Amino acid sequence: MPQEAPTPSARQNELLEAAYRYALAHGLSDLSLRPLAEAIGSSPRVLLFLFDSKDGLLRALLARARADELALLDRARRPDRPTGLAPAVERVWTWLAAAEHRPLLRLWAEAYARSLVQPDGAWAGFARATVEDWLGVLADCQPPSERDSEDGAVRRTLALAVLRGALLDLLATDDEQRLTKAVEHQLALLRE
Repeated sequence: MPQEAPTPSARQNELLEAAYRYALAHGLSDLSLRPLAEAIGSSPRVLLFLFDSKDGLLRALLARARADELALLDRARRPDRPTGLAPAVERVWTWLAAAEHRPLLRLWAEAYARSLVQPDGAWAGFARATVEDWLGVLADCQPPSERDSEDGAVRRTLALAVLRGALLDLLATDDEQRLTKAVEHQLALLRE
């Protein structure tokens, strides 16, 4: 029987939230335990004790970021009443384009890229998991006859590719107007 992970302590949760706010502001690439611990009112030793290792802390931070991402995606999901792919893409893009979400999205982009070039360790599986998460949400928004067809899978894959490409360009350029027009063009094609 597999052993269950222990329930995190209140202190571990508190430090994780503080570390998450720090990661949103500073990123994860050059994360060093000493400056992080100082910024969040802890010590490297306590962080290593609570998270087992730096990789354990990174995994916890990635899980925390993924929880925020899933909360976003759940707003678009309506499995009880499929809304269609185009309205789902429109809702997701509106959320992605909001300036207040840029710190989370930069963190997501960083983790996604690191997962591609460092597929082992703390980053393992992050990119694949987010692709599956997003495709699942888009599938839930499709009517069953479309969702279960090969064409439905192609349409949601294209929609995801457009959303991710537009998001990466938005993070690089902040040109929300140009990218929103491009997404709207794709939405018109989805509605045909």
